[in-house]
Amino acid sequence: EVGYIPASASSAVASSGASDDKPQRTAEECVRDALDVGYRFLECAEFYGNEVEVGKAIKASGVKREDLFLCSKVWTTTIEKGEDAIRARLDKTLADLGTDYVDLYLVHWPVPGKHVDAYKTLENLQREGKIRNIGLSNYAVEDYKELIEGGITLKPVVNQIEINPFLYRKNTIDYFRGEGVLLQSYRSLRDGKAMDHPLLASIGAAHSKSPAQVLGRWCVQHGFVYMPKSVKRERMVENAQVFDFELSEDEMTKLDGLTTPAVLETFEGLYRKCVNRDTTKDGTMEGVKMDITVD
Repeated sequence: EVGYIPASASSAVASSGASDDKPQRTAEECVRDALDVGYRFLECAEFYGNEVEVGKAIKASGVKREDLFLCSKVWTTTIEKGEDAIRARLDKTLADLGTDYVDLYLVHWPVPGKHVDAYKTLENLQREGKIRNIGLSNYAVEDYKELIEGGITLKPVVNQIEINPFLYRKNTIDYFRGEGVLLQSYRSLRDGKAMDHPLLASIGAAHSKSPAQVLGRWCVQHGFVYMPKSVKRERMVENAQVFDFELSEDEMTKLDGLTTPAVLETFEGLYRKCVNRDTTKDGTMEGVKMDITVD
């Protein structure tokens, strides 16, 4: 239940805190480290621009393809263009990664008026063997219902959304679980922006664990697919060490309570902004659902 999100090829250390006088690490170097320390689930995306370097790292690692779980995501611009563009994009992803199939392929955002047809294209690609599993990313409950009503024939296996104690949307999570859809967390570690929170520090001290490990354990204990991101080898090792301790019921309850109404409001604003991002409707609310399940 632990995967690794490679850094983007364009800025492998965008948020690493490295000083300007130190050489920046490439995505290839980061992924080689991740594979070397034991990660086998790698998440890529058209938007990340990292698949060429991830492919190089895989080739250099010597890790067998059958031992890897490779995930990628199709971006909004390609979704908007339709089936031919989606097929061409997947072919490029496969070539860049050096494989003839991906284990999981996600619709990155539910682009209004386009995402249902995009999903149906992925269904065909799955039947052709280029995709083993289809999933969603950033889908609200209402987007999922639109898929079902749109006549899809293969249910998604996952919905990847931001999940951490500071954005814990329990009603949304419970709905997807009721539909048999696995929840995959991104920003599991909140991009490192909460490591000085006193609750994380106190819980970590009680278990001799770091705040990052507390966040990771919270994800695992809730049954989410935990996807940490780091460009530092030592942090990759640390982030994976979440299976040798357990949070108490009281600790879990306290962590569950860190989500505030203000954070949910911010999330809703980002959702409205991003579903049309980079499309011909970017910057508009055209087609955007204005009443979604936020929590």
